[in-house]
This record gives sequence, structure tokens and C-alpha cells, in this order.
Amino acid sequence: MSIKSTLHEIKLKYKGTKMAPAFNAFHTFLFTPDETTHGGTHIKGADDLKRTMNTVILALVPVLIFSMFNAGYQHYSAINGFPENFSLLEHFLTWDNLWIGITKVLPLVIVSYGVGLIVEFIFAVIKGHEVEEGYLVTGMLVPLIMPIDTPLWMLAVAVVFGVVIGKEVFGGTGMNILNPALTIRAFLFFAYPTWMSGDKVWVHGAKDGVTQAGSADAISGETILGYLAQGNEAAYQAKYSLSDMFFGFIPGSVGETSTFLILLGGLFLIFTKIASWRIMLSAVIGSLVMGLIFNGIVEAGWIAEYSKFYGLMQFDFWKHLIVGGLAFGIVYMATDPVTGSQTNRGKWIYGFFIGLLSVMIRVFNPGYPEGVFLAILLMNVFAPTIDHYVIQGNVKRRMKRLKNAVILPKDSEAAQQLKAETV
Repeated sequence: MSIKSTLHEIKLKYKGTKMAPAFNAFHTFLFTPDETTHGGTHIKGADDLKRTMNTVILALVPVLIFSMFNAGYQHYSAINGFPENFSLLEHFLTWDNLWIGITKVLPLVIVSYGVGLIVEFIFAVIKGHEVEEGYLVTGMLVPLIMPIDTPLWMLAVAVVFGVVIGKEVFGGTGMNILNPALTIRAFLFFAYPTWMSGDKVWVHGAKDGVTQAGSADAISGETILGYLAQGNEAAYQAKYSLSDMFFGFIPGSVGETSTFLILLGGLFLIFTKIASWRIMLSAVIGSLVMGLIFNGIVEAGWIAEYSKFYGLMQFDFWKHLIVGGLAFGIVYMATDPVTGSQTNRGKWIYGFFIGLLSVMIRVFNPGYPEGVFLAILLMNVFAPTIDHYVIQGNVKRRMKRLKNAVILPKDSEAAQQLKAETV
């Protein structure tokens, strides 16, 4: 008997019992169920929830693989110094770099999926419904937005909080008002701030006091945004080039650094019609507008160089998109179809304010110079309100057109003439 047949027999055996959702989940995850519809006409579609989630995961896999190599690259570069003549094969795609990623990034992925799916199974059994596939993407997003040395127990606690409070209390997949992955990130940010910010959490070993080669000084994992928040622009320019920022050879959260791969993932999601290009484009526009405003304030001389906001305000407006988590948040989180706006006009408004607020929070919060996750969570709350007013505006315009419409009697000469013209 094949595995598929065995699972089908188990499903029938435990049908109607408390554990039925658990067995059904394994069955439908591995195989297409042996069930057919009866009677009536049905529309066949290939875009079910599981396929949608798997498509997003495919778009995240290149980012995950890159992050594993980058974890090791940042670690060894902090110890030995960045190579002068950088070679992708010689300095980046090495076994030593990958091993750091395997030992540090993969455990984050395993804990994220393991704990999250256990919570999903428990709620499915208690509530008597099928296990929903919504956590498949969340489980991949969570480790990619974490600092590299986040303790596994801390991540497990945050995942339980995010799945239960961020999703299950609202009714499960499709009913939550906040992005579950960002809810987990927000919980960690406010509960354990020293593990989520500063210059010691973005490079493996910095938190443990690993020293530089030939020196008693501990390595630093300061990000570009961190240097700018301190007004130390020269320090990041001496370390990182523009290509480093775009391709992702910089420190940061596990999967947020490579704008190049994130851009490819975004194009893939747009091509497969999984993500909204309107949200992505409007968020980019919003961030550029806010960056231009800050650049204009600096050029006008309205802010002094000694101000703690000066470093990030004078940062070129378009560079905000290639550092920090802004690009990652716009592509993979702002476009969440459940927590984002549903109307086309609402998507433009929703995305624009995400970009605008992300750069604004980034500049005015120098203690933690990153604002995309807070901006998205804030706009998640306002998304239903935006859609409400967009729909009400459409209704009012249609009612106005209806009042101005001329209704002709059926037997009138003008009505007969109009009918003849339309035929």
C-alpha cells in the first residue's frame, strides 16, 4: 500500500474525531486528496491557498540562500577586515561562510516553522477545523527579519505570541488584521529591545564579544543606518560601496540586505499575480517623496549639522530603498492580501503611506533607525478604514450619476431611436 493510500485510510478512520484535522493536514500537504465533487458545474482553478503560499516561498528561497552565505561573510569580515579585491567565489560563496549560515540561520527557520505549526495544529484540533496553510509564508518570513544571533527560546516565545494574538484570536488565516510576522517582530522589539537593536546584534559573534584579528577590540556589527543615525557618514562610506548596498554585502537582519534579490522576488510575485504592483509602486513613491522632503530641508539649511537627525536627513533620498528593511517590507509584507487594502485606489493610498511613514520613522527614531515594520503595522490598522472611504466615495459618485440620468419612457420616440442605434 502506498503512502498516499495509507494516509487516506487513516483519514477515513479518524474522520469526525478530534485528531482528524492533524491527519488531514499531513494528507493534503503531501498529496492531492482522493475526493471529487458531485453534481452541478464547478470552476476549476489552480490558484488555491497552498499554491499561493508555495509561490511566495519560492520567491523567498534565493533570499534565504544568500542570507546564509552573508551571515558568514559578515562574521569573518568583521574579524579579519573586508577584502580589498572582492571576489564572489573566493570571498563570499565559501563553505566557511555557508557553515555559519547553516548553524545560525537554519535553526531560526526550524524553530519558526516547528513552533508555529504546533500552535496551528493545536488550534485546529481544539476548534475542529482544517489546518490552514497561512503560516507557511509567515514561518519563512520570521527568521528572515530577525538578527542573526536571536536566541531560539526567545524566537519560540515570540512565535507563540504572534500566532495566537496576531492571528488565531481573530479567527485564523484570512481574518487577522495585523501581519503575523510583523506582530512577532514587534513583540521582540518591545519585549527584548537589546536583542533587536544596537551595533552588536547584526553580525554573528558581536554580541558574544568576539575580537578582531590581532586586536583586543571586539567586532562591531553596526549597520549603515546605525552609522547615519550617529552622524558618522564617513565610517560607512569607507566600508561599503553602492554595489555592496544594492547586492546585499552589508550587515542587517538575516534576509533584508540584498535589494537585488528582493527586486527579483518582487517581479516574480507580480508576474504570478500573487502580490499587488500598486502597493509596491506606491510604497516606493511614498519613500522617495519623504526622502526628497528631508533632502530639501537639509539643502534649505533648516536643520543644523549637529542635529541628531541630520545624518539620516541628508542621506540621498533614493538610497533609503537599498539599505535597511524597506525593500523587503514593501515586497513581502506590505503586499499581504489579508492585512492590506483590497480596493485598487485604496492600495495606492495604503502603499504610499507605508513608504512615507517608513522613512519618517527611520529619521526621527535614531535609537532604532528602521521604521518599515512599524509603518506596515500602523497601515494594517488603517487599511479597512481606507477601503471603507474608497467604497463610500464610489457609491456617492454612482448615486450622483444616477440622479443626473435621464429615464425615457419605453414607448417614447427618443427611446425607440436609441434602441435602434444600439441594435
